[in-house]
Amino acid sequence: MSLDVFVWSKQEELKSLRLDRPSISALKARALSAPPARDLIQSLKGRSYLPIIAEVKRTSPSAGSLRKGLDVAQWVRSYGRGGAAAISVLTDRRFFGGSLEDLQRARAAVDLPILRKDFILHPLQLYESRAAGADAVLLIAAALEPNRLRDLYLEAQDLGMTPLVEIHDERELEVVLSLDPPILGINNRDLTTLKVSLETSARLRPLIPKEVMVVGESGIRNARDAAFLVEAGVDALLIGTALMRSRDPAETLRSLGAVRRQPWSG
Repeated sequence: MSLDVFVWSKQEELKSLRLDRPSISALKARALSAPPARDLIQSLKGRSYLPIIAEVKRTSPSAGSLRKGLDVAQWVRSYGRGGAAAISVLTDRRFFGGSLEDLQRARAAVDLPILRKDFILHPLQLYESRAAGADAVLLIAAALEPNRLRDLYLEAQDLGMTPLVEIHDERELEVVLSLDPPILGINNRDLTTLKVSLETSARLRPLIPKEVMVVGESGIRNARDAAFLVEAGVDALLIGTALMRSRDPAETLRSLGAVRRQPWSG
């Protein structure tokens, strides 16, 4: 399984969405009339502990089923009790078992910013995201040509959402820095091979201006991994599998958040 497969599958999904003109008009109207987006960056800034975006995902190609019979609302409320700074919801259905309904349930259950994590390839998905209540969207640099990435980045901002652009190497970083982003993500997972190395964040963080908030993603299993990324200069973490497998996600979040006590000051 690789990024090419994920992107192909999403392109097939999009064909039917693009053809349904009446639904597109209604979707845009819902997006433009949605309640104001919650501010992801402000929620991550200035905390006295390591800010964590806690993820909801039902399954994954690499880890299999993570939480059968998941009650999304109950689960994200436990994240809130544990001090999560924001919630990420994986909405891809085919490979991750998610949905926009999961995102809507999460947003209704907590007052934290909600990040839609999916393979966003087309502006219609941004309208879909905002209409469903997303406050931020993940954009994967490896999945998008530079011009398309820029267009989606600016469109997300126009809709009031925070675009969190994810990179994995120096070439992608160069493209993303041209957008002058206040925040970006480093994915420690190579989406072409699915191999994970925390050294990816350690290698790339010194190449990013200090004023840019950096979110470390993938491969964070415990406090030791979190401490390694903090030492590498990462400002916040996005954690999914370790939390979904936890018997007590609130307590797991508290232990991970205690890794650092100094607020981000970029």
